Amino acid sequence: MEYKRFDKVIVVRMDRGEEIVEKLKELALKENVRLANINALGAVDDFTVGAYDVKEQKYNSNRFQGVYEIVSLTGSINTMNDEYYSHLHMSAADETGKTVGGHLNEAHISATCEMFVWLIDGEVDRYKDEETGLNLFRF
Repeated sequence: MEYKRFDKVIVVRMDRGEEIVEKLKELALKENVRLANINALGAVDDFTVGAYDVKEQKYNSNRFQGVYEIVSLTGSINTMNDEYYSHLHMSAADETGKTVGGHLNEAHISATCEMFVWLIDGEVDRYKDEETGLNLFRF
């Protein structure tokens, strides 16, 4: 991973074999990112995404392997209990254009990932909502 910071934006290049969620955390901790919006694209060959079942209060995950282009990777960095927290969603298309996606658990880069981390002044912490089981923004 390499990156360059431009005032309120960090432009990131992640490389073949790197794992996106892990590298984003590494970057955020190194640069003391407390609140940010994430946008990215690239290519992956092994990733796990899921959908949240509110009734069961759990994520149902699906793993995909093969040739995939990241159609969209979006999300946020903030804090929970004053510690790093990220919430990412990713959609990826296979060689036929079939697209799958959901809440991003992990994604291994096959070629590259180009990411923009848009820094926001301020902090927004999270709390666990007992009704949904989700970690929601606390303002």
